[in-house]
Amino acid sequence: MSLPAATRHRWHLDTGGSVGYLDLGDAIVIVPNGVDKLRSELLSAIDDDMWADAAAGFGDDELATQ
Repeated sequence: MSLPAATRHRWHLDTGGSVGYLDLGDAIVIVPNGVDKLRSELLSAIDDDMWADAAAGFGDDELATQ
């Protein structure tokens, strides 16, 4: 797969590099530095209160048990 030149320049991939993708079914999200880097950045952006809200189902008791 090839990326547009503007994207390769912006992501500093002119000489190659790691790219990951997330298949959303109807779309694909392409991320620089691979999916592991994206996962790491997303997890570091979530604080303890956010995790607690998610574990509690965001106020939906049925969601909390899913």
